[in-house]
Amino acid sequence: MHDLSGRTILLTGASKGIGAATAEALGAAGAHVVAHYGGDRAGAEAATAAIPADRKLLVQADLADLGAVRGLWREAVAWRGRVDVLVNNAAVMLDSPLAADDDQWDAAWARSLDVNVKGPASLLRDATRHHLERGGGVIVTISSWAAQRGAGNPDLTAYSASKAAIKAATQTIARAHAVDGVLAYVVAPGIVRTQMSEVSAQRTGGEEALTASLAMKEWVPPSDLADLVCYLATGRCRHLTGATLDVNGASYVR
Repeated sequence: MHDLSGRTILLTGASKGIGAATAEALGAAGAHVVAHYGGDRAGAEAATAAIPADRKLLVQADLADLGAVRGLWREAVAWRGRVDVLVNNAAVMLDSPLAADDDQWDAAWARSLDVNVKGPASLLRDATRHHLERGGGVIVTISSWAAQRGAGNPDLTAYSASKAAIKAATQTIARAHAVDGVLAYVVAPGIVRTQMSEVSAQRTGGEEALTASLAMKEWVPPSDLADLVCYLATGRCRHLTGATLDVNGASYVR
């Protein structure tokens, strides 16, 4: 069990999937959790149900609205006077097929860049400046194996590009501020057992065919990602900063 007692952690996208599992794990490890959600408050409440009231703060914000994103950061810091760890997890996976009309294509790219890049990058900026003032801190970005290898589904061009962009931004912070104690990690999951992945699988031949293509013949459980995030949040493995940690059951080995 990782001990995160006394640490304040801002987690985006805490209402479902990887975020919900991570919120639960962070709480079990003793962290004070700022659980961000977009529109699903009930999901965020369920994910944080086991966390004592004095160790959790639920905050709504649309990550496509930079004013709301900056408000989220200010509220997170004001709660306990600091944020020790930022976990940039929230994202959307929108179809951007080449055959789409111009309006659909433009809308998918705009929303993907707003929610998956510009919002998280704003939080990345705020967290880095905050950590520099405080003498160090931790940033964890949840990216995707699509950022390394491209998406298996050609309709997810905007999604894979957005995940590559926030990955590069995180690595830039890691390189620039390792000497300052700002530790920044990228976690790149493969196929994770989430609703978003299940919906995507139905568009590309079905879950059975996708599972058969995986080396372990099974999807990554969200709890694996949650446990890894908890470990990174401790800040104990300083020399891992800048790394991209692949979590895909050997289906993609670099």
